Amino acid sequence: MRLDDVIEETAFSVSSNKVRSALTILGIVVGIASVIVMVAIGQGAQASITNSISQAGSNLIMVMPGFGAGSGAARGARGSALSLTEEDAAAIQSQVQGVAGVSMERSARQQVVAGANNTNTNIMGATPSYSSVHSVQIAQGAFIQPDNVASAARVAVLGPTTRDDLFGSGANAIGQRIRINGIDFRVVGVTVSKGGSGFNNQDDVIYVPLSTMQQLLVGDSHLSQISVQADKAGDMTAVQEQITSLLLLRHKISDPTAADFNVLSQSDIAATASTITGTFTVVLASIAGISLLVGGIGIMNMMLTAVTERTREIGLRKAVGARRNDISMQFLAESVALTFIGGFIGVVLGFGVSWAITKFLGVNTQVSGGSVLLAASVSIGIGVVFGYYPALRASGMNPVEALRYQ
Repeated sequence: MRLDDVIEETAFSVSSNKVRSALTILGIVVGIASVIVMVAIGQGAQASITNSISQAGSNLIMVMPGFGAGSGAARGARGSALSLTEEDAAAIQSQVQGVAGVSMERSARQQVVAGANNTNTNIMGATPSYSSVHSVQIAQGAFIQPDNVASAARVAVLGPTTRDDLFGSGANAIGQRIRINGIDFRVVGVTVSKGGSGFNNQDDVIYVPLSTMQQLLVGDSHLSQISVQADKAGDMTAVQEQITSLLLLRHKISDPTAADFNVLSQSDIAATASTITGTFTVVLASIAGISLLVGGIGIMNMMLTAVTERTREIGLRKAVGARRNDISMQFLAESVALTFIGGFIGVVLGFGVSWAITKFLGVNTQVSGGSVLLAASVSIGIGVVFGYYPALRASGMNPVEALRYQ
């Protein structure tokens, strides 16, 4: 059978059963689109987290309270223990080699009110060095100054998201008053947007002097994090090891696995985040892949029905000289055509839904060429795999029995 004959017969067969073909194609469309969208959401989340980590500062090492395991740098999840002090930060600054800057930080989520507006956001108690260590730039006003920390001044620097929530989009907040946990603060600055979403939104924050945070908002002198900026990226491992050794000595801990702190670099956090989001993406894609399997079963069901309905046609073709390969090729071509059409529509729909999620829901999505190629390949593969058995069954019919079929 010539290729143009196969194409003509396939087009006729698919178009002659429009409703059934459309329903079969719909299963593939939903499956392909679901895979593309789920992978796009997972990859978008990974890109957002990686971007947030990179924008937190360069050559950054974070020392956090908690309990870790392992030799060298104590690692593990952030704990609730308050084991870090300003003296620890001062010791790191003066005794660790290869350090460009040290930032002392204390954070907590608080309710903030400005006039009739309010929001719940992260309050960051910081020192002037925070802006250089974390690459924070000022769009209006100024950042926390040394005299603000020395006098425990009630001043605040707003992230742009918090500014918009409290005063309106793009409003001039300098000199305005806000209340944090019932205490009045004067706005002295607004930072440049760094982007992010959810709890990773580095624009949804208010910076206050560290001393003010400790004395008025949390009531203790401990730190929730010490951020250390290494001179060079190549020095980060050595700096981590020095910090770990110094703090173990200062905290009188002989067993590194019992350390009451964690020392993590940006690369450590990025690697962990990448692993988590990668697993998340695979799980989402696997769930979406189930719909592809259902679509494949739908194709097999339709093709088996078509074989039964066209039994006399198959017998007639074989009686006039059609070979087994001609019959199997015809039914396999119909199956592949259905999945190809469904795959194409599914790819277009996947792109559209991913764009809509980013546009209207604010969730970052990232459609990669690899996911589209994978989805298209799987689509065609499903057509071949699930169309093979009906095609084989059709080609194996006895022409005499097929012609007698009623």
